[in-house]
Amino acid sequence: MVGKKSGKALLREEGLERTDNNMDLSTWPQVNMINQKNYYTEYLKRDDQILPLRLQQEERRNRMTTNAKDRDRALAQFKPGEIPVPDIEMDLDDDVGLDEGNGLVGQDALGSKIIVIHPGSQNLRIGLASDALPKTVPMVIARRSPINESEEDGGEPRPKRLKLDNDRLMEPEKMFGDEVHMRSHKRRVLPNSKELIVNYNKRTPPETISEHNDPLRIDWTEIPSDPRKAPAFVTGKDALRIPDSSNPKYKLFWPLRQGWYNEHDYDEKRVLYDDIAVIIEEAIRTQLNIPRKKDWMQYGCVFVVPDLYERRYVTQILRMLLRDFGFARVCFIQESLAATFGAGYTSACVVDIGAQKTSVCCVEEGMCLENSRINLKYGGTDVTETFIKMMLFDHFPYSGINLNRRYDFLLAEEIKIKFCTLNEGDISPQPADFHLRASGQPTRKYFFKTYDEILLAPQGYFRPSIFDHSWKLRDRRRIIDRSRDLYDGSPNDPTSTAQSAIIAMTAPPPPQNTVAINGNGDGPDGMAVSTPVRQLPNPLQRFSEQERTSHSAIGTPAPDDDDTPAPQGEGETSGMKNELDPSLRDDVLPIAPLDVAILTSIVHGARNDDRKTRDFLGGVMVIGGGSQVPGFYTYLEERLKESRPGFAKDVMIGTPPRELDPQGVVWKGGSVFGKLRQTNDSWINKIEHDRLGARVLAYKLMWAW
Repeated sequence: MVGKKSGKALLREEGLERTDNNMDLSTWPQVNMINQKNYYTEYLKRDDQILPLRLQQEERRNRMTTNAKDRDRALAQFKPGEIPVPDIEMDLDDDVGLDEGNGLVGQDALGSKIIVIHPGSQNLRIGLASDALPKTVPMVIARRSPINESEEDGGEPRPKRLKLDNDRLMEPEKMFGDEVHMRSHKRRVLPNSKELIVNYNKRTPPETISEHNDPLRIDWTEIPSDPRKAPAFVTGKDALRIPDSSNPKYKLFWPLRQGWYNEHDYDEKRVLYDDIAVIIEEAIRTQLNIPRKKDWMQYGCVFVVPDLYERRYVTQILRMLLRDFGFARVCFIQESLAATFGAGYTSACVVDIGAQKTSVCCVEEGMCLENSRINLKYGGTDVTETFIKMMLFDHFPYSGINLNRRYDFLLAEEIKIKFCTLNEGDISPQPADFHLRASGQPTRKYFFKTYDEILLAPQGYFRPSIFDHSWKLRDRRRIIDRSRDLYDGSPNDPTSTAQSAIIAMTAPPPPQNTVAINGNGDGPDGMAVSTPVRQLPNPLQRFSEQERTSHSAIGTPAPDDDDTPAPQGEGETSGMKNELDPSLRDDVLPIAPLDVAILTSIVHGARNDDRKTRDFLGGVMVIGGGSQVPGFYTYLEERLKESRPGFAKDVMIGTPPRELDPQGVVWKGGSVFGKLRQTNDSWINKIEHDRLGARVLAYKLMWAW
């Protein structure tokens, strides 16, 4: 008799027995519970967890290993009794690696593989960091177009003239309205001086000079008569020398205007970005003699950006330099900081007067003070246009001058540089002459006289209301929107309290909700209601309080940390502390007298510190092409002393040392910055940009991104 089988035996025979194979019921990872009382994480708390810092350490470690191997190999090649080679420096900067194999040693090797680029609204300065001076190229490109720039808007000349009903031009005295006649200065005017100048300019005919008798004739850019052979674009000086009557016609495009993207002349932002890339690319090929693009991967690039930059501008430039141009590495530096590097200053209030913008910023110990940055939208080009308008008011013999024409624009710049001054001793009826050279026309020599126009035009820096600002905000933000924060969508372009104070002074008063007022000026209850007046912030209030109050009564100044609020009642107005609406920053043009802008920047940079205030007033450094007016430094110093008599003995206007050209100081500072050893950790390479994109700027820039 067979015994009874157990249930396990039956299940085993049928293959249904459960066996333990040490496998989990689920492949989903199980996370243990965190001890809420005591837990710790090291995420992003060490340098080796941040990609840019980790790559720097790996590169430094690999370089030290390579140098050690080279040293051991060199020692092994020496025979007993021979003198061994000296130790190789183990912590060289990356520049040495880029400069190997070019036969340069010492200071010449440093920077020979670094390109320094400083773009502006009118000129591009570019060169190798080992060069003494930069190459200057006009920041313009000419592209084929049905009409040129002088034929736009129906051929309306610049400056604009008023016309009669029958399309005839008015007399020059009435051509520009009443605001041009600015003889209201409290200066002694010679009797009949204006009549003498007008009569002389009216009756003096030009002198014609044949081309073979003109030693300074211009070599115009030749355009093939066959349109199919004509180039698609021309850049630099050659673009400005294209005849207006060329076939096919070309139109000039300036990608940067007033330090911003030129959105008026472009319909697509991609075309705007391409024009900037083409201008820089052609400058590298022609000015630096590096024609092959495959050689550019051996070079680094130092790019100079404005103090108050736009984030979209910096990210686009970074993408262009690393991806389109293929540079090995790129770093950025701000204009004011570069100026102090080039001039050798440690602390200064840098005033950069360019062609179409003027920037003011206080620099202390190698850092731009963020709240002291000011960007004004006027420059040397506004002085040129105002000077020509004043000369036309006095019957300028060349009455058909049009700044939209290429040769007339170059002529106006030449006349301004030659005759404008701020020395009041030079103001007297003086004879002058100039040569007009146009393509296909004989050279004409004009004779004219000037009086106070040569002084009043550059004084527009201190009375910017005489400039024409009507077109400067045209089509702003039409194709390129402002940068916005990824999380809350708010604008995140850099701002400063000094710039906000300037805009608050310039902005129109906001509408105010007031009670109804009857025709007698009374309110509904018959009580008199005063007209509301907008109280503008006074950026110079702190100077007045410092002059009236002793240093001991002021109290302890607020720390330099911007997160610490300053005490109330210490000259800090509400307009300085409150942030302006972002739309107001784009709709209001920042315009203010230059001396007011300098004092405003110093007020916000010193932050109630009397010592810093005196240091900045004693270290005002003026650079830029717009400052090259005779007597400008003395005139500015007198204006600052008159505005702040309590600090008159401390005010001093400095010039770049070592006889440096004021226009090239910023570029020179960029070249010095590119050659720094062991201290420059701002380089961005292609690997970092490919992995992190624009986020790498937060780790690499010297300032807060």
